[in-house]
Amino acid sequence: MAVSILSFYQEGCMGCLEQEPINAEVSANMSVSIESIDAKEHPEYIKTYGLKVTPTTVILVDGSMVEKVEGVLHQEEFCDLLKKYL
Repeated sequence: MAVSILSFYQEGCMGCLEQEPINAEVSANMSVSIESIDAKEHPEYIKTYGLKVTPTTVILVDGSMVEKVEGVLHQEEFCDLLKKYL
């Protein structure tokens, strides 16, 4: 089971600035890689994942979306969410 974590952001987004250090902590604590993607520079993802706001975190298992969280995803909630798939 291959798990991928995508974190969508855009420049000037205050929530995105808050999410960035949380992602770094979760990545270190859970030994996972989180790919940060600028939604404005990659509009193809907006349609693919139905993005409406940033930050948005998407969890993929074997290429299929299993979770999508809009807004800031705090560390404890993020870790609990990931434990279901790791």
